Amino acid sequence: MDIGMSLPTMARGFGRPTMAEWSRAIDAGPFSSISCGERVTFHNPEIMVTLGAAAALTERVRVFANLVVTPMHPPALVAKQVATLQVLSDGRLTVGVGVGGREHDYRALGVPFQRRHERLDRDVAEIGRLLAGEAAFDGADPVGPPLAFTEPASGEGLATGASPLHPWGVELLAGAMGPKGLARAAKWADGVSGFCLGGSGEEVIRAADLARDAWERAGRERPPRLVSGCFYALGVPEPRETLRGFTYDYLEVFGSEFARSMADEAAMWDARRLRGLLDEAAAAGIDEFILVPATVDPACLHAATALVDSWRPAH
Repeated sequence: MDIGMSLPTMARGFGRPTMAEWSRAIDAGPFSSISCGERVTFHNPEIMVTLGAAAALTERVRVFANLVVTPMHPPALVAKQVATLQVLSDGRLTVGVGVGGREHDYRALGVPFQRRHERLDRDVAEIGRLLAGEAAFDGADPVGPPLAFTEPASGEGLATGASPLHPWGVELLAGAMGPKGLARAAKWADGVSGFCLGGSGEEVIRAADLARDAWERAGRERPPRLVSGCFYALGVPEPRETLRGFTYDYLEVFGSEFARSMADEAAMWDARRLRGLLDEAAAAGIDEFILVPATVDPACLHAATALVDSWRPAH
């Protein structure tokens, strides 16, 4: 199982020094990818601009948009961003797409929250059409830059050729969780990018089984690529409180009671527990596990680097 590292974009205090230090350390470390997620009405930086910087600051790791809430954006803009990131990363891009769950973000962008699942399906097809070089409308030039369907220059990561199900030219993962969302995703995605919010191995196993079942029901010949992840805090003073505070801050938009409940359950502030979760994820057949830091403190990254270095030889 590969282990990726998210930039701490959702933690308070993220800025240029953090961007540069974390990107270079992730690239030099034992991690498979560098990633970040998308929110609008929050303090985090914009996802695609941030990943453009990550692409420029790294040479080896895959650049993972985890994930883009495509129904909030014009398909032509997303196609332009994806193509640009694929060029800037020299073929190292993976894109996760989903509908999100925060109505505030949709309202801030003036986009309806309703029927977002249907729009996601249409957007995936339209973005693929544009990335394949078709014009947005009759008489228009194609949305560029053109994609080169080649292996990454580094020789690492995944092949980037067009999928038989979609012509995006990059690995395309779905942020789907429930049976309906997974059934839809199985029609066009290369795999699933999920998340273990409660830090439970059973949660990871259940999500993996649901995804595999959806792929089988859809008649897919190959099983889905499975990605999971969790929040964590290691190597810093009072890691438990750091993780609880981060989790509450991140989830407060869904209500203080829910945010407090999840913050109280947050358990990945202990290295032994995190090792156990990684063991369970690997045993469940997860292909990549993403660590999402609860702080911009580089000590948190260094602690995870040491943990992964010691965990990997046994796996």
